Amino acid sequence: MNDPKPSSQATPESERSLFGEILDWMLAPLLFVWPLSIAFTHYFANNVANYPYDQSLREQVSAIARQVKLVGSKPVLSLPNSARALLRADEIDSVYFHVASNGRLLAGDQEFPLPKMDFGENAQAGEIYMRDLEQNGQSLRVAYTFVSDGSLPRERWVLVEVAETTEKRTQLASKIVASVILPQFVILPLAVMLVWFGLSRGLRPLTRLRKTIEAREPADLSPIATRRVPEELEPLVEAFNEMLERMKKNVGAQQRFVADAAHQMRTPLTGLKTQAQFAMRETDPEALRHAMRQIATGVDRATRMVNQLLTLARTEGNTIAQQSHEPLDLSILLREVVEDWVMQAIHNGIDLGFETTGPSMVFGHPVLLRELAKNLIDNALRYTPRGGKVTCRVTGGPSVCVLEVEDDGVGISLEQAEMVFERFYRVDDANTEGSGLGLAIVQEIAAQHASTATLRPNSSGHGVTARVVLPTWYPPLPPPPLPDDFSELYRQSPPIGT
Repeated sequence: MNDPKPSSQATPESERSLFGEILDWMLAPLLFVWPLSIAFTHYFANNVANYPYDQSLREQVSAIARQVKLVGSKPVLSLPNSARALLRADEIDSVYFHVASNGRLLAGDQEFPLPKMDFGENAQAGEIYMRDLEQNGQSLRVAYTFVSDGSLPRERWVLVEVAETTEKRTQLASKIVASVILPQFVILPLAVMLVWFGLSRGLRPLTRLRKTIEAREPADLSPIATRRVPEELEPLVEAFNEMLERMKKNVGAQQRFVADAAHQMRTPLTGLKTQAQFAMRETDPEALRHAMRQIATGVDRATRMVNQLLTLARTEGNTIAQQSHEPLDLSILLREVVEDWVMQAIHNGIDLGFETTGPSMVFGHPVLLRELAKNLIDNALRYTPRGGKVTCRVTGGPSVCVLEVEDDGVGISLEQAEMVFERFYRVDDANTEGSGLGLAIVQEIAAQHASTATLRPNSSGHGVTARVVLPTWYPPLPPPPLPDDFSELYRQSPPIGT
């Protein structure tokens, strides 16, 4: 079955670009604010347009009020015809006025209705007030004042009003709005172009970084230089360099594994081929069985080597170690591993023992630690002659837990003890069988648990002691119990903000 080809249609997530995202977040607020700007402009334009015409209305009201005289507490209006004609001189708006007292019209326009004579407590004679009015579908702006000599009661004050329609005001406000808004139709596209250009310039380091990565050789895992990288991109480049470093380690581990496997498998495969050729030429049944036993032994040796190579590759690549560690009893784990090797020790004529003292809880990976113990015991049994003794022990303490495998075998020098953890290094290739990978695996697993494996000759001069020191694990302390009375809890805890 052929692998499905990736779809050429991009998903909505892949269609987004950083350039488009930034542009949207810059233009969207602008498009949202623009209608608000138009509304505010219209509001302030009306205020600006009202000001000069309101001043004109105030002057007209003030001029008419000066023509009102109080004679014997009776109002008398002396308004010449020229003044009346001046009020009608507006060619755009209609102007109305009237003078009234005690609800009676003294002079003015009949079609302009008299307001209710509700002066209010705060009204003062001589002050000019403004109000808006709707009359026959027209908006009117009204300026009014009161005339009194101080002796008249409030209900007999003389009201002087001048009103005009708002056409001139509307035209002036429209011109102000147009003078402000129309240039924005030129400024906004220019601003969008400048933003586009600025973003293109600002994102140029990303383009340069992309081209730098694209120009690298496939096998080039060296870190990217941060000399010309902007400050905002440095964390990204540093994270990318860390990923390259991890990839370099993984690739190096894979390359070492392939090289080691090719180097180590060449010899057993050649031996197997030779034994098979001998077996094919044999006619004696006993000699043929001997050749087949040699082939089976070679297959077992090759299988063990392949398993150890795979374990080393998994350990170096961190595929197992990436799984979460857990609390475990190292004494129980080591005892189970020792039980698995008892039959092999009896077959070799070796006394295999187990000892434990003190707390032995550690925080680690059970599979890896079991492999570590298995390789240490296997190494000790291989280098201990028949009739020898191998002791596995766990010594617990308040801060560290020590795993030791001690034997009384052929021993080792201090110089060799520093090299036995290297791959394929063997102390005595002539008398023992092995791949030289067991202690290398032990060292890798110890490193995954923040520890180091050591191998030292015994003080008696016979045998060696392998040691791995791990931190002792203790369960976290439980939280203190809550008091039964929550008021007591409040008294113990300071208030928020203090």
